[in-house]
Amino acid sequence: MAIGAHWCYPSQKNDQSHCIEPRKWYEVDASCNGRKQSPINIVTKTVVYDKSLKPLYFEGYDVKGSSKWNIENNGHTVKVTLNGSPKIGGGGLGRKYKAIEFHLHWGTRLEGAEQYLPGSEHSIDGEKQAMELHVVHIREDVSDITEAKKAEAGVAVLAFFVKVEEENKNYATLINALENIKYKGQAAQMEPSPLSSLLPPEEDLGKYYRYEGSLTTPDCHEGVIWTVFEKPIELSDSQISQFLRVHFEDKNSSVMAENFRPVQFLNERKVYCSSGSTLLPPAQGLMLALMLTCLLGSLLQ
Repeated sequence: MAIGAHWCYPSQKNDQSHCIEPRKWYEVDASCNGRKQSPINIVTKTVVYDKSLKPLYFEGYDVKGSSKWNIENNGHTVKVTLNGSPKIGGGGLGRKYKAIEFHLHWGTRLEGAEQYLPGSEHSIDGEKQAMELHVVHIREDVSDITEAKKAEAGVAVLAFFVKVEEENKNYATLINALENIKYKGQAAQMEPSPLSSLLPPEEDLGKYYRYEGSLTTPDCHEGVIWTVFEKPIELSDSQISQFLRVHFEDKNSSVMAENFRPVQFLNERKVYCSSGSTLLPPAQGLMLALMLTCLLGSLLQ
């Protein structure tokens, strides 16, 4: 590893020719070469139906906190730090987890092209979406992410695809705050929102995939419980394009784009899909297609 080199995405190579790109992240941390790495491509015909994977319950997700959120450009993504009061439980997790931060991964737009190139980290049957939101949680009985990494099943991440659709007014405050964090190291305060307002409606969150993986940036810590929801968040094309005004470094650097890790080998792991059996009747019809896919996948094994 070159002296002073650090990890980066391929889209940063023009500015930092000696930085370490994803296929060599193991040079930064050996864990990045592990056998339980994330993200993955979810192949629906091989997923395993798990009746214990009921809908999660979201505690405090619908509450607008009293303290402001801290939003920052850390040179790799846009990260929003939370106060740890929203929690998740159920859904086969075995314990409660508190939310500590969320961040996003996104693609790019080719010059002169109208189409936005996908930038989600996970994919389903090879199909990616425009962006991906990660809400990072740690066990409620540990103090921070460092302690969580030492604990069994210490980290749980909720992953949501972001699809190009209509404008989402619930994201206006977050997107407006990007103007204050254009360059690496910049941080700002922003008005908090109920975390649930940034997600699809709760009745649509009974459909998800579950697997054991890792963080998707170095140190690539393994032992992360991933919940990848099928229902995407919707943002408009113009809202998504605002993220392309943020830079990896200073104003002379490349814009932050294609900040996603390529999919990793599944190896011996299995991907499970939820039952959704406790959803209210109107939502049960929405579950049918996924449940049939899961059941067929299990029968074919």
